[in-house]
Amino acid sequence: MRQSLRTVVFADLTGSTGLFESVGNVMATHMVTGAMQCVGGHLSRAGGRIVKYLGDGVMVLFDDVDAAVDVCVALPAVLRDLAEGGPLPALVAVKVGIDYGSVVDHDGDCYGDAVNVAARLSDLAQANEILLSDSVFQRLRDEQRAGCHSLDRIAIKGKVEPVRVWRVDWGRTAETTLIFPIGVGEVDEELPREQRLELNWLDQQRMLGAAEGPLVIGRGEEAGFIVNDPRVSRRHARIEWSGGQCMLTDFSSNGTWVRLAGAAQALMLRRDGIMLHGEGEIALGAPPDDFTVPTLSFRVVD
Repeated sequence: MRQSLRTVVFADLTGSTGLFESVGNVMATHMVTGAMQCVGGHLSRAGGRIVKYLGDGVMVLFDDVDAAVDVCVALPAVLRDLAEGGPLPALVAVKVGIDYGSVVDHDGDCYGDAVNVAARLSDLAQANEILLSDSVFQRLRDEQRAGCHSLDRIAIKGKVEPVRVWRVDWGRTAETTLIFPIGVGEVDEELPREQRLELNWLDQQRMLGAAEGPLVIGRGEEAGFIVNDPRVSRRHARIEWSGGQCMLTDFSSNGTWVRLAGAAQALMLRRDGIMLHGEGEIALGAPPDDFTVPTLSFRVVD
């Protein structure tokens, strides 16, 4: 057995489960394995050592933290090129978890806390998202850290205390390219200009047009819509337009509740997303039934 300090990367496909129902086991297996071989080859060429493939995922070790993050940022483009040149549906995306720490090489496999944390971060990540542990973030170059956002501390299975997690923000285009069918780019150019989201809370008002970038809601200074409340995470949620739809994604520690107008109950989001339409309210950090919770009203104008 050999112990060393390494950067551990887990990259997993999302959207692959539906392939087996839509195209059958044989074709889906061919698509998934081909996509994972492509992802693994991309990581390997950047200096990563492939430890093992895990169905629709791959575990890779890097000596260089910077190189690991840089190469993972390019993964959505790799899958996009694969989708454009072959049978892989554009609904397939990738999510990544990265940790740095001591690992033990034994009998062709790797073990250790860094392996467990990287795997859990990959599980928690959304489509086309990279989640980093704080040990990775602290070793990044200044320009890399400038492109990261704190998700506060997140409870991770197997860890006694919540760990601080960072999300790499590689830009709206890279994040959303693979979530929607090929051809979204052309559709976006034809979206009506009046398509917008109107957001209100106390004396704050904000309009997010379909052509604008993502809007971050939180209590941190980097948020575009600041809500000062202890239950609200620094980077609590993100709202963005993509493919003609207005999407809300939760990144918080305490959760986000969305209640559409006329609905009897609010839907709780915990690191999940929902399409906003019509009118409704967004409660941050607690259910909207709690009259003290900060609750934003929204209206989507199509």
